[in-house]
Amino acid sequence: MTERSTDPTAPQEHHRGTDPGVVVVVAGAVYDRGRLLAARRSAPAELAGRWELPGGKLEPGESPEEALVRELREELGVEAEPGERIPGEWPLKPGYVLRVWTARLLSGVPRPLEDHDELRWLSRHELDSVDWLDQDRPAVAEAALRLPEAPADGARD
Repeated sequence: MTERSTDPTAPQEHHRGTDPGVVVVVAGAVYDRGRLLAARRSAPAELAGRWELPGGKLEPGESPEEALVRELREELGVEAEPGERIPGEWPLKPGYVLRVWTARLLSGVPRPLEDHDELRWLSRHELDSVDWLDQDRPAVAEAALRLPEAPADGARD
């Protein structure tokens, strides 16, 4: 285990990517009954109306998995369990990269609480029915490859 600096201005290993100038943004490919959860942005104005995988920036000293659990709680009001990291890293705005994990709902019903005004559960055939943010499109394509088949009994994935 490596020791972390207590200096709040020092770059934190988990807050940054492999490049010390890159901030990591995590997102969840949340699956339930063979569907993927999509969230429509309401803010900021330049992203409003477009769809994304829910998530957000790591906070100093936080692991990506911890950040994902926190962000899904804050943005959707749910408890979720991170699964596998989806291979890839997608550039956002300069200095930011997106990394995606699969996630399974543990409790709660997703609601658009922060920065979103609508949520949709999309089947594999519905993934192209929303206007994804450009940077989320390749991540959604990768997430679709891992989309579980809908269970016959209607149980959660």
